[in-house]
Amino acid sequence: MNDVFNLASSMKKFYTYFESIISRYRFITVVAASSSMLLAGCTTDITEYKRQVESQSFDIKTYFSGDLIAYGIVQDYTQKVTRRFCVELNGTWDKSKGILAEKFFFQDGEISYRNWNLTKVSEKHYQGTAEDVEGVAKGRLSGFAFQFTYDLLLAVENDTYSVSMDDWMYQIDEYRVINHTTMSKLGITVAKISIFFDKETPHQQCQ
Repeated sequence: MNDVFNLASSMKKFYTYFESIISRYRFITVVAASSSMLLAGCTTDITEYKRQVESQSFDIKTYFSGDLIAYGIVQDYTQKVTRRFCVELNGTWDKSKGILAEKFFFQDGEISYRNWNLTKVSEKHYQGTAEDVEGVAKGRLSGFAFQFTYDLLLAVENDTYSVSMDDWMYQIDEYRVINHTTMSKLGITVAKISIFFDKETPHQQCQ
């Protein structure tokens, strides 16, 4: 209960640790057109997208192979844009195992890194681990949509917080993917991240 009290009584500290999350966050993995968990009964299930022709199926291994670039924004609970960023990504796969390396360039000059170790468990299911993810991330694929859920560990000052991440990716075509993430704590939406992935033009760089 002390953790709940601290979050409720100190919004300044809360958003300080929120900023530290985003500077380290990545698959970008990743994100969420779904509502707050308070409205969980109204959220979309991944199986809604299963009635897609085979040519529209989202192949995670194929899309996240080689070099690609992404652009994104972070919004707080008031919908205010608090950060803008660009990401350089490189994915490599060996059969069912993959590594997705990400390098983030924020508009304020900050540069950060994140690495995902991914496993294709079955045709429609993936798992992943990363430096600051608690346990194992779970991914589900259906049609042109991919959902990735996990708990992110956030170090703030002398404390560590765990927040829930609900990532949704929607493939537009073979070159473009739109990603929305909902970040929540105690069932309340803290922030949303929107990302646009592009791999049409090879060898793009953020700087």
